[in-house]
Formats: sequence, structure tokens, C-alpha cells
Amino acid sequence: MTDADAITDTSKGRIQELDRRAVLRSAEIVALVRDDQWDDPTPCGTWSLRRLLTHMTAQHLGFAAAAEGGPVDEAVWQETPLDDPRRAYADSVDRVLDAFATDGVLDREVVLPWIHPTMRFATPRAIGFHLVDYVVHGWDVAASLGIQAAYDEDLVLAAAEVARKEVPDGPSRERPGASFRPAVEVAGTASAEDHLLAALGRDPRWSPK
Repeated sequence: MTDADAITDTSKGRIQELDRRAVLRSAEIVALVRDDQWDDPTPCGTWSLRRLLTHMTAQHLGFAAAAEGGPVDEAVWQETPLDDPRRAYADSVDRVLDAFATDGVLDREVVLPWIHPTMRFATPRAIGFHLVDYVVHGWDVAASLGIQAAYDEDLVLAAAEVARKEVPDGPSRERPGASFRPAVEVAGTASAEDHLLAALGRDPRWSPK
């Protein structure tokens, strides 16, 4: 699949299916986490695996609430400690995928308070943001576990296309709380996954040891 194909895919309503597959793959990876690994490091700065799962779960719940069309409530996006991160993550996956699959959801607009408190985004665009997050965060979890994320290439290419459009590099990535760190360099011959990770500030060679 070429980059041009990925652009076509994300512009013809396939964004729901692409995101669904990415999220389900992330859930498969999370299910592999052992109880003795929650304090392990991740590629996300100082975040432990537990902290990363707390973030991923809260983001799912926030996106779900936005897609469900209720009042804007920033509290929904707050990250709270999880007693059972695996279970909480699985439940949040079910909720966000149900919300994104609702009839008519692609015709709505949503507010994403972590981006802007009042700005409204077309839901397909918001799902594109979500796709990028969960291809990358799925890799984060996999890297922490020392395994391959093994996302299908069309998901990686689609996420890369959205990232090119929506996640500019520059000084804003140096700010506290920025979603992504500045881009890093990789060889021109690197894989599509490595190029995506590097563009979003990840070192594709990161290892927990």
C-alpha cells in the first residue's frame, strides 16, 4: 500500500475501521502485561507502564464521551489511578469503539478539551487523532514489554498521513505537556513504522534495558 492509498483510505470514511483495528491491536498488547511489569519504564519519558495505561484509558473514555455527544466535561478526561489497569483498559476500549461506531457519528462535531476547551472538530478528524495516538501508544506498550507492536502496514501509513497533516514539528513540542516530543532522525531506509515513531519524537530503537 502506498502513502497515496492511505490518504484515500482516511478520506473515504474508512477512518473508523482503521482506528478500530489499531485499538484492538493495542488491547491485545496490553493483555500481555504481567502484574510484575506495571512499574517498568516506557518510551514516554518518566512514565511507568501503569502511568501510560492510566493515560491511555482516560483518553479512550474522553474520546468516547465526546463522540457520545454529551455535555463537555473536562473531568471525563482526568487520569485517575487504576486498581486493575488491564481490566480498565479493556473496558475503555469497548466504550470508545462503541461510541465511534454509533450511527451518524461521522456527521457530528466534538470538543476535545485537551486540545482546546471550546473548538469543535469533525468527528472523522478526531478519530484520526485517536488513530495516531493508539498506533504510537500501542508501540510504547510493546516496546516496554520488549516485543513487536506488529501493526499492519496500512495502519502505520494511515497514521503517518494523519500525523503529517495534524501534528506539526516545531517549538510547540518543547512545551511542558506537549503530546509529542520533537522529531528525531532515522535512516532513509528505515521502516514506515520507524519513520512514524521518529516523526512523533520516539526513538524506534528504544529498549527497556
